[in-house]
Amino acid sequence: MRQIGALPYRIDASGAAQIMLITSRETRRWVIPKGNPIKGMASHEAAAQEAYEEAGIRGYPCPTPVGDFIYRKHRRAGRSRDTTVTVFPLAFVEQAGDWPEQNQRDTRWFPLDQAAAAVDEPGLKAIIAAFREPPIPASFAERVLPVVRTGARRRVPMLGWFQSLMPKQGRFFELFEAHAATLVAGADALAKLLHGEGSIADQVAEIIRREHEADDITRDVLQDVRRVFVTPFDRSAITDLIGVMDDAIDQMNGTAKAIQLYEVTDFTPQMRDMAGIIVEAARVTAEAIPLLRSVASNGGRLHELTSRLIQLEGHADDIHDTGVQALFKASQNGGDPMAFIAGREIYSSLEKIVDRFEDVANEIQGLVIDHA
Repeated sequence: MRQIGALPYRIDASGAAQIMLITSRETRRWVIPKGNPIKGMASHEAAAQEAYEEAGIRGYPCPTPVGDFIYRKHRRAGRSRDTTVTVFPLAFVEQAGDWPEQNQRDTRWFPLDQAAAAVDEPGLKAIIAAFREPPIPASFAERVLPVVRTGARRRVPMLGWFQSLMPKQGRFFELFEAHAATLVAGADALAKLLHGEGSIADQVAEIIRREHEADDITRDVLQDVRRVFVTPFDRSAITDLIGVMDDAIDQMNGTAKAIQLYEVTDFTPQMRDMAGIIVEAARVTAEAIPLLRSVASNGGRLHELTSRLIQLEGHADDIHDTGVQALFKASQNGGDPMAFIAGREIYSSLEKIVDRFEDVANEIQGLVIDHA
């Protein structure tokens, strides 16, 4: 037996992920919203529907699942059977004031570690635990230099010179993480635009604002590369990574401007699905970037995250092709040819955003190979 499930998440002000769990109706165990596939509805859309009915959650579902888990489903007749649940990330937007099963379940936001501990199924524990590990909170200088200062200052004459460089070295990581935050914010605004949340003009303005922030950060990185003698990675690796990250937000900006140019106000399900993938790709990137502070110890997790980005890009390609094909058939059956031209342009731009996230994955994989 197969089911679909939603993993509703939000990122708090500190950058940590929180997961919403709900109680089951009979045993009151902590679980995720889940249910049987819904005829005529894609799996990720059915998962989002379950999240609304069981928890009142509205959000952006990613059509690429994060994994499967198995649990033992008990029937009223006393029989039970193994059930496999495919889990889809659901970026939280809001919780309704009223929903169908509101009086049958409790809902609660949990930090990741507490959410993993609260559920019973080992497979679901693993999915939640691996969803977003907290980044390393301190740079090498902050963690190591205080110890070195107390025991080795007199024995290492060059240490003072080295210390003067290390704080500048940490600036690269801070700038990378700040840029990743603009990707998350830009992806969120793009998803709101394609899902009809708020006015198109407001969401376009937000994407443009984030793109300008990202440009300023990129400029600071390039200035530091020229100024700082010692850098955490090879100079070309730094410029290449910030370059592809900036390409991603630039492409979001290009998508928003194309929507304005063609005055598109109605978006297809495939466009919304690609927005869900972009939100997920930005989230994964925002987790991966802080882990670059210690590539050696985080190489395994970085490999998992970059593999996820590549998986997302492959799925986005399939959605793109399906969407363009549907537009073409509509134009052949009496539809507006201009709608096909505008829609194809938007699809192409959305696909390029995901392509840039794949470029980010490739750059990170290169760093892992070189430095892990």
